[in-house]
Amino acid sequence: MVLATGYDVVVVGAGIVGAACAEALAAAGVRVLVVDRGGVAGGTTAAGEGNVLVSDKEPGPELDLAIASRREWPAVLKRLPERVADVEWEPKGGLVVATTDPAPLEAFAEVQRSAGVDARVITPAEAFELEPLLTRAVTTAAYYPDDAQLQPVLAATALLAAVRARGREVRAGVNALAVRRSDAGRVTGLETDAGVVPCGAVVNACGPWAGAFSEAAGGPIQVLPRRGMILVTAPLPVCVRHKVYDADYVGAVGSGEADLQTSTVVESTRGGTVLIGSSRERIGFDDAVRVKVLRELARKAVGLFPFLAGVPVMRAYGGFRPYAPDHLPVIGADPRIEGLWHATGHEGAGIGLAASTGRLITELFLGLAPHVDPNPFRIDRPALLPAWVVS
Repeated sequence: MVLATGYDVVVVGAGIVGAACAEALAAAGVRVLVVDRGGVAGGTTAAGEGNVLVSDKEPGPELDLAIASRREWPAVLKRLPERVADVEWEPKGGLVVATTDPAPLEAFAEVQRSAGVDARVITPAEAFELEPLLTRAVTTAAYYPDDAQLQPVLAATALLAAVRARGREVRAGVNALAVRRSDAGRVTGLETDAGVVPCGAVVNACGPWAGAFSEAAGGPIQVLPRRGMILVTAPLPVCVRHKVYDADYVGAVGSGEADLQTSTVVESTRGGTVLIGSSRERIGFDDAVRVKVLRELARKAVGLFPFLAGVPVMRAYGGFRPYAPDHLPVIGADPRIEGLWHATGHEGAGIGLAASTGRLITELFLGLAPHVDPNPFRIDRPALLPAWVVS
């Protein structure tokens, strides 16, 4: 069975990255279809905190993308239909604190400033003015006014509503199986369990499942799942005013270790709950809840905000983040298969980087000048290709 008359692009994956790609493409007039084997934002996006951060990345390509994406998000939100425009966008700012040697955090803020980030080293007293309930063990802090937050499921849903509003399509419950190609090797369609969708290009935005889909599509890349857990407290009056995390978080984000790593991230939501993270471990797609992880998150959070010791935890949830071995997203055309594209590998930064990822995919697809250098995110970099492909 052949479905519909054809599309310019089919985006596989209805999470935040796939939704951002589809919205940007649709806004540029591209005929786009989004398919997902589950529901909208039902995978990694549903398990995210909604971070839009510039504070947690070392100078380099990912930080450049993060800075661009932080600028892009407000423009994207302005394009959304008014009825779905409230995605709980909060440009609240971020606060990074150290409770031991202040020198590493101060040095990190300095190198970020050299890369264009507004990073302000402040005294403990100034940190307590920003966050009165913070532990008095703080030795130094860095304030990042550009850090922001949104509600990831609302954001993905709103982006896809904008796709539909422009006359494009979104289909849930459709499992992408393979890419159909012409004799010359160019993409001509997407094979699904509901039939073949004729198209000129396919974007692999499958998150932690992107590696599996890339193999099925004939262009294998190494994208692995990295699990994270989050605690959610009962609703409280607003008690944490910013996104607050300890200085260890930056090291955990950039680490390639497979073993469990935890660092403290605490923030309030508009609904009054407090989100407590974060953990990282490479254990495949094992979704078993590990009490030791939750205990570690709780212990470290109380160390940062002592008042949390008396606050009940309402629930915990976890998800799988798409991890690339060199810690860089995968964005662009696959040089091995004309018409196959990838937008994945953002790990825990997908929410923040989605806006610029969508714009970059659109610029490259239409042959426009890219707003950030796409070369660091190319598909044929050695760290991304399986060894058997490189050899």
